[in-house]
Formats: sequence, structure tokens, C-alpha cells
Amino acid sequence: MTMWVFGYGSLLWNPEFPVAQSEVATLHGFARSFCMRSIHHRGSDEVPGLVLALDAQEDAHCKGLALRVEPGHEETTLAALRERELISSAYVERFFDVELASGELVNAVVYVIDPHHVQYCHLELEEQAQIIARAVGGRGPNSEYLFNTAGHLDEIGLSDPDLSWLTQRVRQILS
Repeated sequence: MTMWVFGYGSLLWNPEFPVAQSEVATLHGFARSFCMRSIHHRGSDEVPGLVLALDAQEDAHCKGLALRVEPGHEETTLAALRERELISSAYVERFFDVELASGELVNAVVYVIDPHHVQYCHLELEEQAQIIARAVGGRGPNSEYLFNTAGHLDEIGLSDPDLSWLTQRVRQILS
């Protein structure tokens, strides 16, 4: 069985599983945004950070990477992803068809936000920047997560205007 994972945030630059193939892909019906408070990886209970999540929106789409798991590593990859992504139950594991740049559809594991979870939020970009600039969690500074994700999106030709603005603003706050 071929296993694909859709990466739109840290999975783009830190998948933590063996990737056999990586292709630009589009997931329809969801938008990438900093709509999840992070209390583990990029923030704490006392000073929550923000991480990217996929928010269901009828006419939206998100461009990211479809990552094909190295054959023979499917079970361990899924277990590791569940441990990493489902740490607080704010993400929900789903399987959706994503469209590769070639037009081919592949079914991929996708982690989307639960809009009823306490960590779900909608904040203006300036408030996001203020939070991201100061939060630190178990995997490091929230700003590092932003910079790595925005930088990788730029590298693969998928610049995100909100992430670009946030990167510039957070760098201003930190300087």
C-alpha cells in the first residue's frame, strides 16, 4: 500500500519519517492559517504559541507537499505522526484526495483543525505576530517554526503572503 502524507507546515521541512517522493500538491476545501494555539511544541500553557492548521473553508485551497512514505515504513510513520500531531486532540486525522502538480489524485493522511477545540482561534495578523515573537515550546521558539515554514514555502515556489508578512513583522519585533 502506498502511503502519502500532506504537509503544509512543519512537515514541509521536518517530516521525521523516510520520504520516498515529494510532490507539490493542492488540498481543496481548506485554508492554511495560524488558527491553533500551541501549548506543547511551540508554546506552553502559560504562554501559548501559534501553529499552522488547516481550517475548513468551502472555496479555499492549500498548496503544500504530498510526501510519499518510504515503502515498509507506513505503520511506524503513522504511529509517529499520531504521537506528534495528535498530542492535544486539536488536530483531527483525515484522509483526503490531494491533487499533485501533474493532475494525479492521491489519497493522503491530512491533519486538520477541530474547530470546536479550545485551542482553535482566529486572530488578526498583528496579534499573531506578537504571539509568535514571544512564545517558546518543547520544540523551540515559535518564531523558528514560522521562519522555517515560510522559508521552505518560498524555496519550493509556494510563497504564502500571510506568512511572508508575519515573517517580516516578527523579525521587526525581535530586533
